[in-house]
Amino acid sequence: MDKLSPEQRHKNMAAIRGKDTKPEMIVRKGLWSRGFRYRLNHKGLPGHPDLVLRKYRTCIFVNGCFWHGHHIEVKSEKGEVKSSECCKIPKTNREFWVAKIRRNKERDKEEQKALAKMGWHCITVWECELKSKVREQTLDSIAFTLNHIWLKEHAVVGKPYPELEEEITNYLKAAEE
Repeated sequence: MDKLSPEQRHKNMAAIRGKDTKPEMIVRKGLWSRGFRYRLNHKGLPGHPDLVLRKYRTCIFVNGCFWHGHHIEVKSEKGEVKSSECCKIPKTNREFWVAKIRRNKERDKEEQKALAKMGWHCITVWECELKSKVREQTLDSIAFTLNHIWLKEHAVVGKPYPELEEEITNYLKAAEE
């Protein structure tokens, strides 16, 4: 049984934001200070990613641990769901919350598959990864991943670098002509 009246519950749920959340602002400020430029909530892409970095063909999703079921264990025998450290499933109306979180996880997978088919890279940042103890490490990891993606996509494809003997003979031929 819910401890709040339906009006109070409605007011609480309506106050929950989907954009400009604290974890999202942390990621945005961290990436901006590291020189990355992005667009917010791109409507033309599946799932409306929180951050879109077109130069890197990368979408970043900043997920709340509760709403997207971070580290939730599902026991296949009975279908029971076990809470994790960062995601506590409410004891009241548990069936509703388990179904909702499961749907959210399935939708996230479908959206990321659709983005991958379109040639986009996806990075998921969890709310618990942005706590003050590990925040800088997480932001550095995102920056490293973005730079790695850029280098991989802009690599020069062709012959390997010639060995020293070939290089000398090629220079001499060019000078003789």
